[in-house]
Amino acid sequence: MTSAAAPASNSQDEPSCARRAALAALREQDPAAKAAAARELYAAVLDGRALCDADLELAEPADLPGRPERPELVEPRQLGRRSMQSPQGRAVLLHALAHIEFNAINLALDAVWRFPRMPAAFYTDWLKVAAEEAYHYSLLAARLAEYGHAYGDFPAHGGLWDMCERTRGEVLARMALVPRTLEARGLDASPPIRARLQQAGDHASAAILDVILRDEIGHVLIGNRWFRHLCDQHGLDPHHTYLRLADQYHAPKLRGPFNFEARRDAGFDDAELAALASQDAQQATEATDHRASPQ
Repeated sequence: MTSAAAPASNSQDEPSCARRAALAALREQDPAAKAAAARELYAAVLDGRALCDADLELAEPADLPGRPERPELVEPRQLGRRSMQSPQGRAVLLHALAHIEFNAINLALDAVWRFPRMPAAFYTDWLKVAAEEAYHYSLLAARLAEYGHAYGDFPAHGGLWDMCERTRGEVLARMALVPRTLEARGLDASPPIRARLQQAGDHASAAILDVILRDEIGHVLIGNRWFRHLCDQHGLDPHHTYLRLADQYHAPKLRGPFNFEARRDAGFDDAELAALASQDAQQATEATDHRASPQ
């Protein structure tokens, strides 16, 4: 496939359709070209060269998402863990993070083109997310190159896009289970990964994790905002609705330890944080009991 063209005005200088351009960027197979298209599209919307037609109904093509032939996608259990004390182990980690960010570009672009009749701010928000995920991918790809590797050199898994496909028909489920569940897990995972990189002396990679965590708090906040907006619109209780959707769509179970400060900044309320704290305490008790039980 040819690279997704940057959004441009037509001969009468009328703005192009940002939702149509988001679909084109999603279909782009080359990661660097996809990242560039996502960043350019957000810039085009901000300066008025592209507008989001909320009423536009777009047919879903068969080639979603656009991705390169590599990396090889395998089951998560087939991905071995390596020590971050070795350069190769750190390269594997950076590759895994780059894969997450590449998929996150796709997830954000998919929300823009797929769901019609949403407020204009919804589309702008998710284009912003796509642009920031593209920036994260670019940082990680550049750092990976400094280790002598490129995206695609190691196997990866397709779990993030799997949830995107499951929630393709319901924007409420998408908001509940992608930003508020899958991406929120990154808020919990980022600090310990950063600490291990720092301990290994990889301060440059640790600094990239700081950028990603800062931005991901904002991305989860956007997901929380639109999830609650949709719940309010339909007269739904957000807490009960989230539990129902997580069960209906077989969302992964949340496991601590949780980054409560980041989750609070990302818009989770006191009741949600209290439930996670209770779950965290229960899991810690069960782990202690397991260690104490005779083998």
